[in-house]
Amino acid sequence: MTIQPTGAEHVAPVTDDVPEPGAVTVVIPTFNESANVRELLRRIAAGVPDRLPCEVVFVDDSTDDTPAVIADAARDCPFPVSVIHRDAPEGGLGGAVVEGLGAAASDWVVVMDADLQHPPALVPDLVATGEKEDADLVVASRYLPGGSRAGLAGGYRVAVSRGATWLAKGLFPRALRGISDPMSGFFAIRRSAVTADALRPLGYKILLELAVRCRPAGVAEVPFVFEERFAGESKSTAREGGRFLRHLVELRTASPLARMVAFGLIGLTGFVPNLAALYLLTGAGLHYLPAEILANQFGVAWNFLLIEVLLFRDRRHHRRLADRAGRFALLANADLVLRIPLIALFVGQLHLAVLPATALALLTTFVLRFAGTEALVYAGVRGSSPGKTRLPRRARAARTGRNAR
Repeated sequence: MTIQPTGAEHVAPVTDDVPEPGAVTVVIPTFNESANVRELLRRIAAGVPDRLPCEVVFVDDSTDDTPAVIADAARDCPFPVSVIHRDAPEGGLGGAVVEGLGAAASDWVVVMDADLQHPPALVPDLVATGEKEDADLVVASRYLPGGSRAGLAGGYRVAVSRGATWLAKGLFPRALRGISDPMSGFFAIRRSAVTADALRPLGYKILLELAVRCRPAGVAEVPFVFEERFAGESKSTAREGGRFLRHLVELRTASPLARMVAFGLIGLTGFVPNLAALYLLTGAGLHYLPAEILANQFGVAWNFLLIEVLLFRDRRHHRRLADRAGRFALLANADLVLRIPLIALFVGQLHLAVLPATALALLTTFVLRFAGTEALVYAGVRGSSPGKTRLPRRARAARTGRNAR
């Protein structure tokens, strides 16, 4: 990763000065957006008034000449422009925004796309609304009176956007209260509201990540018209849609209780491959006892696959796949071995009837298996609970006032 200030005449030496409240850093993630950069910077210069100190930070994952175009275009800008080029685009667009938040020098950060579907002239309104309403987060919404999603190309993209909005708001009614457009990529947030250790960006819906994990105090909205892309092609793909769904699952299962519920639901789906394998094995003439043992392994494999992809995707890196699979299979099969003695214990010592004893044994082994899976298979990664570390002030200081052309 390289941090490259552009337009050296606009960059001051490193100091301990902190920009006045109300100053804004515009963070713009880019991936092959060279055709949009000049017009974008021109519109930012035209739309941000002299009284609002401003800097622009591009976080670039491009494989084309976007960084060079930014450096050339920055020479004519009346504000500092910097480029952070990432060698590895970890976290996708969301990861790029988090990188930009860490590099920002101002109290307010405005996040926007580089394709000019987000109007730069709205940057001052976002900051002014936040100051006026004492909000930590101000969202530019397409769904308020005066807003529009006109720039979405075709009914399919409109339907997908609306469906994603309903799904997100249905899953996170409290965290997204007061946000009519949680899929918006255009918003302003106070740096003091960002809890750095809590963020686990995945894909391009960074507003959803910030709202759910950081829970900013006070939310406001302003309407905006989502415009047509100025140049280039959209980066929205089916793959990004899949990452969005995984992101929703990760956010929804962040708490231990939610993970336990999801773990149980995944376990229930394992009955389908288990029973299907049992049917095929006994149909092939295998005795039902060894068939049951073998069929159970199909259910175990199915459950392992789902929790790897959906539940513990961000906790897989400290053990090898074979190690994780072996530990999970051992715990899953130990569940069967432990259940019978537990039932006998509950019936003999607690004097329970067989059915309630069986239900209690199932619940007990489920809780033990969940706790064992977290502790023995997926433990040892970065903290799963939200941290409290706020973003540090940036060491690289840039002049935030306008310079004479």
